Amino acid sequence: MALSRADLEALDRADPLRPFRDRFVLPEGVIYLDGNSLGALPAATPARLAQVIGEEWGRDLIGSWNAHGWFDMQARIGAKIGRLIGAGDGETIVADSTSINVYKALSAALQIAGAGRRTVLSERDNFPTDVYMAEGLIAQLGGRHTLRLAVADEFPAAIDGDTAVVMLTHANYRTGRLHDMKALTKAAHERGSLVIWDLCHSAGAVPVDLADADYDFAVGCGYKFLNGGPGAPAFIAIARRHQDAFRPALAGWFGHARPFAFSESYEPAPGIARAAVGTPPVLSLAALETGVDLMTEAPIAELHRKALKQFEIVRTLMDERLAGHVFRLAALEGSGGRGSQISYRHEHGWPIMQALIARGIVGDFRAPDILRFGFTPLYLGYTELWDAVSALRDIMETHAWDRPEFHKRLKVT
Repeated sequence: MALSRADLEALDRADPLRPFRDRFVLPEGVIYLDGNSLGALPAATPARLAQVIGEEWGRDLIGSWNAHGWFDMQARIGAKIGRLIGAGDGETIVADSTSINVYKALSAALQIAGAGRRTVLSERDNFPTDVYMAEGLIAQLGGRHTLRLAVADEFPAAIDGDTAVVMLTHANYRTGRLHDMKALTKAAHERGSLVIWDLCHSAGAVPVDLADADYDFAVGCGYKFLNGGPGAPAFIAIARRHQDAFRPALAGWFGHARPFAFSESYEPAPGIARAAVGTPPVLSLAALETGVDLMTEAPIAELHRKALKQFEIVRTLMDERLAGHVFRLAALEGSGGRGSQISYRHEHGWPIMQALIARGIVGDFRAPDILRFGFTPLYLGYTELWDAVSALRDIMETHAWDRPEFHKRLKVT
């Protein structure tokens, strides 16, 4: 029996997560399917930022580093994120960007691995910034190491005796395919390798338990499922057993044991605090903390269950209502399941997505041919999925996607 709009309306009425929707600012007439690229604005964020700007910065000025806890924000928010991703106490801190944190983690992992192993192993379809950072670091180290890329199905067999570090993204950014974090970490450790996990597309979206996986290093961003705002600070997690050996390649004053002693030489702070670098961006941290606090109230298992149901609904609707329009589902699932998105390949993916956006159906495009639709269960309803697929059907049947303005390429896709 085919799905109907009434079926999805009934699911919305029964959805236990539905009250969270009112805690976000959502534009009228927009169906937002891109929270896996930039999370929606939490309703509490503007007031929190106004408080930081008007009272803390505007009234209390520099005294707010002490009076309002600015100095401790990185550790405090890091601890909250650590609980979301299953890290141990004192293992996570908010700092810098994902790219910079990849550099920190990889440089540390190569130090710990020692000179006997020379290969950094990653996935061919990994997010490019991770690979770029590896290339840059390897060049800085004089080419003593090699970057090798394997396809997803080649893991864990691709890990060999020369592999120093395995660097993988838990949820693939194009397809949502999940790696089995625990199994792959175990396989790497059995072969004497360390592992860095990129959690950008899984933190706040799928259940993650770093401690149970016996992780080494993890990084992730704050602006996707954590709803921290555009360019929100990222996070890095380092297993406690590695922290004493972590000598930061980027040794900044906020990672110093006594930053306000203004010593002439660097002395690393104890524990995860040494992963901090420069002066933290207080306004961005305040916005991020608001988003993280909201996420700590949400049951992550229930979020993922809803996302998986939304995946199946979209797949069913696409099969029922867009048969014959040559949309190909990208990567059904991996060994660890699938993340909080659905992706389709189409040779005209770019103009089709632009036509959808023009109608208020906001997804995104990933080269060379992927239309990507993110599921953010806190604010995305079921009925919206029907309306999105209906709009796509009309665009395809009327060839509305082929208008000249939809073929024009933009800087951000």
